This record gives sequence, C-alpha cells and structure tokens, in this order.
Amino acid sequence: MLDRDGFRPNVGIILLNQRNQVFWGKRIRTHSWQFPQGGIDRGETPEQAMYRELGEEVGLQPDHVRIVARTRDWLRYEVPDRYIRREARGHYKGQKQIWFLLQLLGQDWHLNLRATDHPEFDAWRWNDYWVPLDMVVEFKRGVYEMALTELARFLPRNEHRSRFLRQGTRGRDLEPETVPHQHNGMMELPPGATFEPDPQTGVGNHNRGRHAS
Repeated sequence: MLDRDGFRPNVGIILLNQRNQVFWGKRIRTHSWQFPQGGIDRGETPEQAMYRELGEEVGLQPDHVRIVARTRDWLRYEVPDRYIRREARGHYKGQKQIWFLLQLLGQDWHLNLRATDHPEFDAWRWNDYWVPLDMVVEFKRGVYEMALTELARFLPRNEHRSRFLRQGTRGRDLEPETVPHQHNGMMELPPGATFEPDPQTGVGNHNRGRHAS
C-alpha cells in the first residue's frame, strides 16, 4: 500500500530498557542492524501496526511494554534503487514512518526473535540511546536522527544525554565492542548481544545481502 507519492506507511519502534538503552536488532543472515519497523496494513492504525510488529519481530505482547511517546508527524526516507525490487522501481520511493518510544516492562527473556516462521532478526543487543544513529545504514540515518531527537525529551527520568555529547563518536571513533566484526568467516557479536541461529541450517548462515523493510 503506497501513498500517491510512492511512500509506504510504516511504523518504527525504539524500545527502552530500565537503563534507557535501546533494542538493536541484526537482520537475519545479514550484517545490517536496525530498530524494529514494519508496514501498516490496510485498516490498521499506527498503534495497532506497532503492536503487531512488536509481537512478530521481537515476541513482545502489549502488556510487556508502555508507550512513552510517538512522533507527531510522518518521517520519510527514500530507498536507493539498488535496494528496490526491479518490478517496484518507478512506483516505490521509500517509507513514511510514525515512530514509537516504548518502555520495556517485562524482562529480557520475554524477547523472542523466533515468534513467527519469518523472523526479521537473528541477534540483538542493548545500545546507548544515540549509538544506532552512527551505525544504521546511511539512507536511514536522517530519519533515525529526526526520530531520536524528537523523542529524546520523553526519556524516563530525564536521563538522556545532550545531543552535543555525541560529537566525535561517528564511525571510526566508536568503541570496538559496539561494532560487530568477523573472525575466520564467522560473525563475532558485541558483548551483551544475543544470537539465535537460522533454524534451517542451525548456524548463522550470514551473507552480505541487505534489503529495506
């Protein structure tokens, strides 16, 4: 379902733990990490779509979370042609998103990346609030910055860090443990990450393919 400008309605989810760290998921069989997100089906409200995607992608139910805030308006990003299926080019431009900031009321063990037969992620970890902005694929960075900035003032207990404290933390300046890397062809996850292998192979079966959702 696209709007007249070629953008698909979508929701994004920023999930907080009790330390105001955010859930960060590794897309299955890729090296790409991102926040949970997904399309809004016809007839759904953004909130209904958010709860559905939360259950499908990370296995959480509505009583496991509290809605802290949401973005006021749609935030848009365009997807480069190389990530768009050939038959959709010329019609599909990208996503327009409503972002939700959620507080986890449950425990880490309530998270389940295999809640459906078509999992989105095969590993996850908690990151400091601003770290994903420096790690997400470039074409999503602008919308991540808008969402994180707009929602930062709603962080519980007003513990969010100043936007200016992030200066000098991009790319090469990130601490080594925040960036996943390979050793002998296998993915080494950062400390604190949880990995759930591909059930079809029993191993990670990583490749470098990446697509946009």
